[in-house]
Amino acid sequence: MSQPVIAATGLYVPPDSISNNELVAAFNDYVAAFNADHAADIAAGKLTPLLPSSADFIEKASGIKSRHVVDKTGILDPKVMRPAIPERSNDELSLLAEMAVLAARDALARWGGDVRDIGAVICAASNMQRPYPAIAIEVQNALGVSGFAFDMNVACSSATFGIKTAADFISSGSAKAVLVVNPEICSGHLNFCDRDSHFIFGDVATAIVVTDETLADGGWSVLGARLKTQFSNNIRNNFGFLNRCAPEGIGAADKLFVQEGRKVFREVVPMVIDMIIAHAVDLGVDPTRLTRLWLHQANINMNDMIGRKVLDRVPTPQENVIILDEFANTSSAGSIIAFHKANSDFAVGETGLICSFGAGYSAGTVFVRKR
Repeated sequence: MSQPVIAATGLYVPPDSISNNELVAAFNDYVAAFNADHAADIAAGKLTPLLPSSADFIEKASGIKSRHVVDKTGILDPKVMRPAIPERSNDELSLLAEMAVLAARDALARWGGDVRDIGAVICAASNMQRPYPAIAIEVQNALGVSGFAFDMNVACSSATFGIKTAADFISSGSAKAVLVVNPEICSGHLNFCDRDSHFIFGDVATAIVVTDETLADGGWSVLGARLKTQFSNNIRNNFGFLNRCAPEGIGAADKLFVQEGRKVFREVVPMVIDMIIAHAVDLGVDPTRLTRLWLHQANINMNDMIGRKVLDRVPTPQENVIILDEFANTSSAGSIIAFHKANSDFAVGETGLICSFGAGYSAGTVFVRKR
């Protein structure tokens, strides 16, 4: 069996960024207009007035200070409150594929290998721009990769599920190198009119090159990857092709991101802690001696608790990497951004953990060791 190695990662960041103050100003303008337009119904008790938000509330609740997005003009327009993304012709590269390709080219350049050695492309992300043709096949075509490609969606855990799948392809000899891309346009499924969630997500794309050890100069040995799913309705997005068949159409709020945040925290955090510790023990790794945690970037309070329990102490900022202050929650890409930005100081033999968790529920753990 071939040893799978994470040979390189890549990152694409959209040029637009929105601070909490900018987002709150637009949201509060929307709230004021809504309450004024519905003053009679509010006074009669038929409607509940919307409450304003604040930058302090957002940062305290989540740790988020800003987010990158593919378009800020529409999001910050109180009359629009969504990204303005022009439709492209079928002859043009789709936006999701374009972001994936840019991240992939960064990863391929850092790897320095031959693109002809890549035998598969996996697009692992939360929301695909279309059902078919697969975004992965579009990326494959744009990069000139042979072999096969497919899309996979396991919400915020998609990247770790993609790494596990790629590692299995390497171990079985099905491919010598696999490209995993994680393009996330999370702003497209976010309800910017909802005070409890309008600040959560940002847009970005990451890429991971997984190879056998003969094609990696250095890199990170994948010691083990483990996946878990458990059904829950507490994080959900009901948008889909069958919505057009329903009498109520596609305008309902649940066709965008919705969650029961407190329930998610109570149920997911213990599940992830137990999973990390059990997987580490099975691999013969002492979890308290991990050099670094690259966790899913959903909420700083979740990451703080997981870090304390896994390391059995209060982690330093170097040990428990946080990037959501700049990027917000970027779904599957979050843990990969953290890994990409904070691994260059590792010594050979040091061990770290890439971990994701999210809707499904789903969770993935990937223990890696510097080669």
